[in-house]
Order: sequence, then structure tokens, then C-alpha cells
Amino acid sequence: MSLLSDERYAAELRGCTAALAAIVCPDLTRPVPTCPGWTFRELATHVGRGHRWAAEIVATRAAQAISPRDVPGGKLPDGQAEQEAWLNTSADLVADAVAAAPEVPVWTFIGSRPARFWVRRRAHEAAVHLLDAQLAAGQEISLAAGFAADGIAEWLEMVAANPQAAAALTQARADRGDSDTLHFHATDPGLDGAGEWLVRRSAGSITAEPGHAKAGVAVRGPAARLLAVLTRRLPPSDPAVEMFGDGTLLTDWLAHTPF
Repeated sequence: MSLLSDERYAAELRGCTAALAAIVCPDLTRPVPTCPGWTFRELATHVGRGHRWAAEIVATRAAQAISPRDVPGGKLPDGQAEQEAWLNTSADLVADAVAAAPEVPVWTFIGSRPARFWVRRRAHEAAVHLLDAQLAAGQEISLAAGFAADGIAEWLEMVAANPQAAAALTQARADRGDSDTLHFHATDPGLDGAGEWLVRRSAGSITAEPGHAKAGVAVRGPAARLLAVLTRRLPPSDPAVEMFGDGTLLTDWLAHTPF
């Protein structure tokens, strides 16, 4: 369930994309350790083309998947100023397409959803790749706590809704009974109960519910850093993150989260 408005997602989409562009475009050859084999060029292309792909899905009311390579304007241009403009325009295309028809059902990789799905999805995609760029550039990672907490919620929702994810995670599951639960807790002040989740793995399914509960393992820390751990941008040993209980549950979860 979305915690934020479409307008907030559009603002974060534009802001994270602009921040990413400012980091990556001056040095497209820099490696991205959290995306092995990529440089800033691949990161910029992936984000900009992905934005344009989502915008095309919404603008054409697509009921079936569209190949990202078939999307108009999907090539990163030459020249730093042109590259930054291309990335920022890519974010605008998503925000504007969704704002024009937020409720229209369109294709997504977890089934047909209202078009507003894509402004949230692309905002969080830009956010996680901004973390990639910040870490690669040696900068402190920075996301607004409420937005990062919503990123955790969206990530858990996608894992639970994705049949391949559920299969990969439950196939690897040992018979732990009630202990096969994970509790994630974003500790930033002001989240007003919106920063805690219980994840339960059982045969063939994953459930993720908001709220406080006892679990086999509890993982807590600032929302941005907790999001970075769950998306495998930072290790669970990050000093800002605390873990209590059976750490193998988290290790197993991270190892078998397939996207």
C-alpha cells in the first residue's frame, strides 16, 4: 500500500534522477561496485531508458510488455549537458504520463495495475540507483526517511507479489516453523508506525505486513541504510544497522532475493 501521494513520488522521481545525473554524467567511466560490470555510463543508460520505457507503457496504455530497446529516445546522448538533460527529461516523461491518467490499467511485471504504479516504481528505482552512484563516488547515502521507508514497503510488496521471487525464497527455505519470520524496523524519528514490517515465509508464499511483531530475526536501522541492505547495496554488517536473533534468516533472504 502506497504511503505517499503521486505528487510526492513525482517529486522524488525527479529529485533522485537529477541527483544521480549530477554524479554520473561528469565521469561515465567510473565503475559501480554495487552493480558489478557496470560503469556510470551503464547506470545512466539503465535509469534513463527505464524511465522512458515506463512512460511509454503508460502513454500507450500498454496491456502487454514493451521491449525497452523499442522505446523512442532510449539512447544516452553525447555531451555532459545533453546527458543530464536526457536523464531529467526521462523522469519528466514518467511523471507527466502518470499525471495525465493515474487510474488507467496498464501492464506491469506483477500484473495489470493502475498507471500510478509506475511513478512509484520509477521513483524507487531512481532512488536505489542514486545509492549506487553515491556509494561509487564515495558519498554518504542520502534519502528522505519517509520516502526510503516507502521504498522498503514497495520492495517487500514486489517480492511478495512476484511468483518467481516466492518460489526462489521458499524453495531455499528450511523447515523453521514459526521462526521463519523477519522483522524490519526503520528507526528514523517521525515515521509514526510506518517503518516496521513482518515478513513470513511459508510453503509456496511470502507475506509482508506492516507493524511490529516478534520474529526469528529483527533488523533495524535508518530507513535509507535499511533499504540499502535489503537491496544488497550495503552489507548487513553496516555499523548503522542492528540485527537480533537468527542471522541466517536474513542471509538466506538476501541470497535468494532474485531481483
